[in-house]
Amino acid sequence: MIIRQASTPRRAGTRGWVRAAAALTAVAGLTACATPAPAPPHPIVQTGDGPVRGTAADGYRTFRNIPYAAPPVGGLRWAPPVPPAPWTAVRDATAPGHACPQNASMLGDPASDTEDCLSLNITEPDHAPGQTLPVMVWIHGGGFYFGSGDTYRARRLATRGHVVVVTLNYRLGALGYLAHPALDTRDTDSGNYGLLDQQAALRWVHRDIGRFGGNPGAVTVFGESAGATSTCALLAAPAAAGLFQRAIVQSSPCTETNQWPYPDGYWFARPRADAEQQGRALAEDLGCGQNPDIAACLRAVPAARILAAADGAGYGPAYGGRHTPLPVAPAEAITTGAIAPVPVIHGTTRDEHATFVWAIETMTGHRTTTEDYRRQLDSFFGADADRVAARYPLTDYGSPSRALAALFTDYTWACTAGATDDALTAHTPVYAYEFADPHPPWGTDMPPASFPTGALHVGEIPSLFDDPEFPAPLTAAQTRLSDTMIGYWTRFARTGDPNGDHAPPWPRYQQPTDVLSLSPTAIHPTDLATEHHCPFWSTVHH
Repeated sequence: MIIRQASTPRRAGTRGWVRAAAALTAVAGLTACATPAPAPPHPIVQTGDGPVRGTAADGYRTFRNIPYAAPPVGGLRWAPPVPPAPWTAVRDATAPGHACPQNASMLGDPASDTEDCLSLNITEPDHAPGQTLPVMVWIHGGGFYFGSGDTYRARRLATRGHVVVVTLNYRLGALGYLAHPALDTRDTDSGNYGLLDQQAALRWVHRDIGRFGGNPGAVTVFGESAGATSTCALLAAPAAAGLFQRAIVQSSPCTETNQWPYPDGYWFARPRADAEQQGRALAEDLGCGQNPDIAACLRAVPAARILAAADGAGYGPAYGGRHTPLPVAPAEAITTGAIAPVPVIHGTTRDEHATFVWAIETMTGHRTTTEDYRRQLDSFFGADADRVAARYPLTDYGSPSRALAALFTDYTWACTAGATDDALTAHTPVYAYEFADPHPPWGTDMPPASFPTGALHVGEIPSLFDDPEFPAPLTAAQTRLSDTMIGYWTRFARTGDPNGDHAPPWPRYQQPTDVLSLSPTAIHPTDLATEHHCPFWSTVHH
């Protein structure tokens, strides 16, 4: 998910709309299988670290809270992940593990200050003995502020698509992405611990997923929002090469650089110099900046205090440095072809930015006014503000909130997605989409919006996962769309091509008219550039 509460306790007073914005941001042919033998109610699987006991349900098995790395505490805080200590007694894997340290979110994610959190969950469909299935590894969103893998229940994805699904936790915020020279080692620059966690989980999958019926040679990495930013970083990370064979990027264009409209809370990959400047400031705030041993001082600070001090500051992968897992920006790697040569599904939702306008209004208690609208255009676009206002007149949208959401959906998300599609397709097969359900399920913890939010950021999640934060049942038309999307996603995981099983054809991307619109009423190619005024935006400079 993508919205973090501005501070704790939940619903506490806001720090202003800019600070609120800083907190933002979150199938291969369906094959018939041989009838397997009935599974025991609590199946036990021997992993490379020790035995785990899961849960068997009708048509699938789940294993939760399996550690893939040791708890990152003490000297392992702000250090690369290391393997967990092995165990001999059967480990209970029927309940979720701890979420990594985070403040509560507006979507219902609870606060956590427990650093023993590096675990993963597996959903395995029933299958014939000896059969191996494609593996899909989900990286959750949450703006690198919040979220956990357990929120994303993968029953439908696993059983309908006949794939093994893995969801995981990784270090977030300052505990996951703090860059400071005092934390650098001879072998590893600081600042990318969450990214290293994801690679450690993928190595665990490569070693152990065969014990759960998965094929370690057919792994698809996929994620939404910050999870998609992570997927872009994994595509560009040399050490991740060979750990996955396909990638799906949902709602975080890989070529995003300076299109994010808020001055704080930048949750895309950033230059190491910027990340280190932020790290030094946090060390000062925590009273460690002048300590003779800054690293030891920082590692002694309670996690809850770090969360409070870092509240509202954006974190994400840092690129550049001497010994870094991310030598260059993902945007540069995508453009130059310095990426893992794997097929990619890449897309956005039709009304991405509505989520962020809604969140700012909710957290500040202030609805966007005509004056706010113009002030934001002036601040962000400068000399081009008049042209942008003329292209997006308030009279066309019904409210300043809706107009603001529309123009930043186009500028920040859709046109950047088109640029990413163009860059990727020069080096690897790409299938581009736009999720276009105008009425996706609304979260139970999400206050109502003041304007029509449409196919907002996170809107596609209920089509793929049974998410307790979005418990409203799908309509019949939405269920059909969900089935079709699961078919596309899992066929792609199986073959690298989403087509088949009598689904509407999905063209391989060559030009903006090859983007597949996914709606409950129709599935068809759409012209992304025309729909979102991208020729106009190519003339606007920020």
